[in-house]
Amino acid sequence: MAGSKLDPIDRQILAELQADGRITNVELARRVGISAPPCLRRVRALEEAGYIQGYHARIDPRQMGFEVQVFAMVRLNSQAERDLSAFEEHCRSLPLVRECHMLNGEIDFILKCVAPDLSTFQTFLTQHLTSAANVASVKTSLVIRGAKDEPGVPFNVLEARIKAGSTR
Repeated sequence: MAGSKLDPIDRQILAELQADGRITNVELARRVGISAPPCLRRVRALEEAGYIQGYHARIDPRQMGFEVQVFAMVRLNSQAERDLSAFEEHCRSLPLVRECHMLNGEIDFILKCVAPDLSTFQTFLTQHLTSAANVASVKTSLVIRGAKDEPGVPFNVLEARIKAGSTR
């Protein structure tokens, strides 16, 4: 279990930063019960080790005029590694594709896409997705409403697993 390689203070630092990436180092140190200098050293070490991949603001797409959210299920003609990598690279070049995940099973990739309106998404779909090299089919599902959009990981589940493992 990768998360258990970190000590409880590191995991608490990650949980606090996940909840509020704008927290000051002084406040973070207070919340995790250590002084500011070692807290900052730990945060930098967590960044360097790749546990912290970046910091960003969560923007409401609708507030910015992106009214349409679609999940696109993509099936490819070939699953050779070079073809999978080429499709992933293609997706990284498309601004309307916000997430791209390779799956096992009938569908090769699921994409989370946003667009200002259906017309823009339709143009994107026909000009950039269904016409892309190696794409066999694309099925789309329009999001009607979202019930949950929680980034990150559930630290309370990790802590419970670690505690359960230490009592065995």
